[in-house]
Amino acid sequence: MNDIELKDGERVNQLFSSDIKIIQNREVFSYSIDSVLLSRFPKLPNRGLIVDLCAGNGAVGLFASTRTKATIVGVEIQERLADMAERSIQLNGLSDRMSMITDDLKNLPHHFPGSKIDLILCNPPYFKVDEHSNLNESPHYLLARHEITTNLDQICQVAQRTLKSNGRLVMVHRPDRFLDIIETMIRYNLAPKRIQFVYPKVHKDANMLLIEAIKDGSQDGLKILPPLFIHEEDGSYTPEIHEIYYGN
Repeated sequence: MNDIELKDGERVNQLFSSDIKIIQNREVFSYSIDSVLLSRFPKLPNRGLIVDLCAGNGAVGLFASTRTKATIVGVEIQERLADMAERSIQLNGLSDRMSMITDDLKNLPHHFPGSKIDLILCNPPYFKVDEHSNLNESPHYLLARHEITTNLDQICQVAQRTLKSNGRLVMVHRPDRFLDIIETMIRYNLAPKRIQFVYPKVHKDANMLLIEAIKDGSQDGLKILPPLFIHEEDGSYTPEIHEIYYGN
């Protein structure tokens, strides 16, 4: 590991099941379980190119790096978050196969012209902006949570332009956007293939979904995976989540 200087308010966190260390700042951005689950949901190619859109502080790509030898590129529009991600990459000694692009994701085709990407991971802003939106958050969380600088349509359009044929787009999102997600993917010829709903507890409504789509794929063959529960009734982690965070 390399020695990296931390800036004001920053700390280093680590999943006990992983050697990956991630620079965090609660005032700016901290990863949560959605990032962890997204990094583990798809089968990752062991070579080629993986792109993490809306990368934030780089958590998804960093966690994914433990499961592949492919090149991983994060794309993040906020300079402060991209800087945190870049220093985390250096901290983990991954600069030889991981990097960050500080740019609007709509410009991804300029960075990777043609259809060259094997897999796109994305933890996008979940909320549409309307008259009911709470826009009083910090600007960093505001852009991470609300569709201000990007939206579902733009993400799917960029994925269609940059993925290889049969390349995959994998997202974590909210169940209340489910129909919107499916309709938008199909509109850009991204065929949904695997879906898993995530529940905080048994008997609670789902609060996350994981979805994988294939570019130019057949509309047949959609699989709904068994539900994933985060907590037991007493608030402790379920065995599946405990293993993710702490290992066997």
